[in-house]
Amino acid sequence: MTAAPSSTGVVGKAPAGPKADTAPRKVNFDLKQSGIYIAFAITILVFTVLTEGVLLSPQNLSNIIVQQSYILVLAIGMVLIIIAGHIDLSVGSVVAAAGAFAAVMMVNWDLPWPVAVIATLVFGAIIGAWQGYWVAYFGIPAFIVTLAGMLLFRAVTYWILGNQGIGPFPDEIRTLANGFIPGFLGNIGLGETLGGADLFSVIVGLLVVAGMTFAQYRSRAARIRYSQAVDPTWLFLAKVIVPAVIVMFLVVQLARFRNVPWVLVLLAVLVVGYTLVTDKAVFGRQIYAVGGNLQAATLSGVKVKSVVFWLFVNMGVLSALAGLIFAGRLNLAGPTAGNSFELDAIAAAFIGGAAVQGGVGRVVGAITGGLIMAVINNGMGLMGATKPQQVMLVKGLVLLGAVAFDVWSKRRAAGAK
Repeated sequence: MTAAPSSTGVVGKAPAGPKADTAPRKVNFDLKQSGIYIAFAITILVFTVLTEGVLLSPQNLSNIIVQQSYILVLAIGMVLIIIAGHIDLSVGSVVAAAGAFAAVMMVNWDLPWPVAVIATLVFGAIIGAWQGYWVAYFGIPAFIVTLAGMLLFRAVTYWILGNQGIGPFPDEIRTLANGFIPGFLGNIGLGETLGGADLFSVIVGLLVVAGMTFAQYRSRAARIRYSQAVDPTWLFLAKVIVPAVIVMFLVVQLARFRNVPWVLVLLAVLVVGYTLVTDKAVFGRQIYAVGGNLQAATLSGVKVKSVVFWLFVNMGVLSALAGLIFAGRLNLAGPTAGNSFELDAIAAAFIGGAAVQGGVGRVVGAITGGLIMAVINNGMGLMGATKPQQVMLVKGLVLLGAVAFDVWSKRRAAGAK
């Protein structure tokens, strides 16, 4: 083998390639990414103290999940829209229109509920396609299109219902919104203080924790196998143990009341599914590319118009699903349903870390932001702050603070370069 000449002309050994670094990577605390979870923990801690522990009681936790479920469904779709650099102001009206459409089919026409559910989701997809066309292919800003949609689909709701509500809904729809997983294996005793908890739910919770732990271990092992830097062992264990404790606490508390709500199962499926799409799928990477740098995404071959179109279709489907949940919870489809839902969904996305300019955001962050709003609503109610202006004041300040923090962190990062 011929030795490679050095830069000085002296013949020597060929330079070795870069040495793989398998040492633990330096821990850098990302306030922007981690701040939302710290804020969530502080919010829970404050209201737990102020309500003398009532906030985390089994019944109250169940109420928070059931009452906020439709907003969390909307937040999942909204954060994807915002990541792509757009906004949707029409989701509240679409919730109302979808609920009205479902009520007519199930109550007035007496169609089987599975057929009505599928038709309602298709109805939402058509609405999303209508708005997606004007935004993606006609070039009208999403703010204008969805503002028009807010008025248009509210008018559609009044046209379907008039000034009256339609109900009641079939038991299956009400179970989706208000029902709980039945106990299959009886209760397990947790002592005199805690009482009993449904054994089946506890087992499912343990399986979920085992799955989360295995997924994180497998990811770490893969990074080590490819000689990539990994978190220190203590940080890895913290990332495994803390979520596991939270999940098991929630499951046990819910199992002590009436068990895990069906709507929580639906939310878990949606969160896992959409997280996989945004983190692993090509379409998810394209969403971030469109919102991060539209021109670069176009030059890279991303079909920007198609991505935006399907994002609005997805938002329409999730709005229809939220409409079914909300109507099932009230057991009534009313013309005023969905009022201000769009504001809550947008607030959840921004509080959860989505950037105003697009390109940044996570599904889990939006869910966390929605839960922060839910805890504020619930906690203030438990404290006796029942006046709407009091709750609106706090929620408005929280939203302003979240966006201000986003702007400040961007300026700070730009100044550091």
